[in-house]
Formats: sequence, C-alpha cells, structure tokens
Amino acid sequence: MISIIDYNAGNLKSVEKALLYLGQECEITRDFHRIETADKVILPGVGAFGDAMEQLKKYELDKVIREVTAAGTPFLGICLGLQLLFEGSDESEGVEGLHILDGQILRIPDQPGLKIPHIGWNSLTLQNEGCLFRGIDSNPYVYFVHSYYLKAADEKIVKATTEYSTTIHASVEQGNVFACQFHPEKSGKVGLSILNNFAELQGGRA
Repeated sequence: MISIIDYNAGNLKSVEKALLYLGQECEITRDFHRIETADKVILPGVGAFGDAMEQLKKYELDKVIREVTAAGTPFLGICLGLQLLFEGSDESEGVEGLHILDGQILRIPDQPGLKIPHIGWNSLTLQNEGCLFRGIDSNPYVYFVHSYYLKAADEKIVKATTEYSTTIHASVEQGNVFACQFHPEKSGKVGLSILNNFAELQGGRA
C-alpha cells in the first residue's frame, strides 16, 4: 500500500489516479497508523510553502513524515512536496521546512523572455544514476509548474537537472528519500515510468 499524505494541498487526486492506472494500491490519508504501516509514502502538493508547513504541523504530519523517513520507508516528495523536505524557502522567509534533506528553495531568477511561474515541459539532464530514472532514455521531457527551485547542498544527491533561467535541481535521491520538482503524474509515459520505478522499489514495510 502506498499512502498519499493528505494535508489539504492540491494535486493529490491526480497522483492517486496515476498510481491506480499503474495497478498500485494507494490511498489518500492523514491517519498516522496508515502512513506508518504503508509500504511507501508520497507527499505531493501545489501551493505556498508557508501554508503547507502550517497544515503539516496542524495535523502533526511533520512528525509522522520524520518517523517514516527515519525508519527507511521509501518516501517521494513531488513539486511542493520536494520543497518541504528542505531547510526553508524564499517564498516564506522565517518558516522552517522539514529539513530532512540539506538545501535551499530559491526564487527562479527573472530573465527577459522567460515567464515565472515556470509552466510547461522541459527536458531533464540525468546524472548520478537515479533509481527513479531506471530504464528511461536520457533527456526525457517532464512537466513543471513552479516559481521556486531547489539548490541542494550536496550535488551528489542530485539525479536530474533542468535549465530555466538557472540550473534547477529537478530530482534528488538520498537513501530512502526521493523527490521531484516536476509532476510525474502529469508527464505522460515518462512520468508513469518514474512513478512505477518508485512503486517497485525494495525496502518498503509489509
């Protein structure tokens, strides 16, 4: 069973729909026991960093996220879910993130001819042999919607980058923790392959 964490963020249903299409058992929940005993956990989301952290703390989901990541359960953050795993964000100064991974979330720099938010398809440059990209051709196209981007402290955890005004760390993996700035659930066959690679990871609890 894959638990999709419910913290009143958008985009939960589209992740659920993609997983069901892949034949995976999944549920949207904020029940601690269900999340703690899940084989894998996904933190999707669109919205503002500060509001999201407030919701996670309101339901004490920050605690269960720390628990399952520490226990070795495969964990995937998507879009805002990636950003929340880091220290903080330019979007909400003074708000601490979950800080499960080291790095900062910065505003995409203004550049003539480029719109912010960044909405649309961009190609990825794959590196460091990411598990999520197993069997995927180099330079796949995926779908982004964001105004802020990750700059990871340790580039060894970065498995994919993209260029949009700056170099964006688009996907990271560290141990059992995985994250994508783009939306695999909206990225066609490539995105479904990424979600399937996550769903088939070994290490989940029975």
